[in-house]
Amino acid sequence: MKPRRPWRGLADVELGTAEWVDCFNNQRLHTAIGDIPPYEHETSYYAHHQPKPTVGTNA
Repeated sequence: MKPRRPWRGLADVELGTAEWVDCFNNQRLHTAIGDIPPYEHETSYYAHHQPKPTVGTNA
């Protein structure tokens, strides 16, 4: 993703960085995980791998 205009200050750099991270994690297709976005893969993983309850805890 290219910046819309030249960055003029720190706020523009922060916004550009946040946009890049969002694109990298939520929009790009990753070939190593079946051409799906990393966020989608992570969501699917946790939906199918629930943590096992801890035995012997006192609540």
